[in-house]
Amino acid sequence: MKISERTYLKKEVIAFSKTTGEFGGLSNMAAGYSLFVNEINIANTEILYQACRFPLFPKIQEELILQSNPMEAKAISRKYAQYTRQDWEEVKFDVMRWCLHVKLLQNLEHFSALLVRTQNSPIVEFSMKDAVWGAVPDGKDTLKGKNALGRLLMELRELYLKNSFDTETVQSLNIPAFLLFNNPINKVHKPEFVISDLDEIYAY
Repeated sequence: MKISERTYLKKEVIAFSKTTGEFGGLSNMAAGYSLFVNEINIANTEILYQACRFPLFPKIQEELILQSNPMEAKAISRKYAQYTRQDWEEVKFDVMRWCLHVKLLQNLEHFSALLVRTQNSPIVEFSMKDAVWGAVPDGKDTLKGKNALGRLLMELRELYLKNSFDTETVQSLNIPAFLLFNNPINKVHKPEFVISDLDEIYAY
């Protein structure tokens, strides 16, 4: 997947940076969007994404997945940068797309509502230094960057709004060595129960 640089007018976009903002849930760092992959609980999208960098090193994956703080996971990932899969630059956008699909599938009501609230506005991850995943200030009124995360979110929003998003499963990503703890990452399923289901079960 190749992503070119773009310029955005600040007044026309939905921008997010901090997880505490109105659209903070769009961030991979946001709490409240836990995941369940290969029978393993993972605190958030960022930690899952970082774990995918090290498919041949289950000990590193374990250290990452034991974290609940995504910033700590990023720091661990940087510490082990030399062990990153060799094709990471070629596959990282596809891995992120897959991670976002898992986030939507397993947090469907909450996350879809947030995506829908962005309407048709461009989604931009605002950053002061990362012009790959986000866009950085470029003058008073514009942001400039590849904005890869924002564009993947817009792609996901379009799939959902067109009823083209599979709300039952996310297929495994077709790349070499897509592994978690030495096991192939299988297709991911929606949560078996939602809270309302559990309330009904325990009511009897």
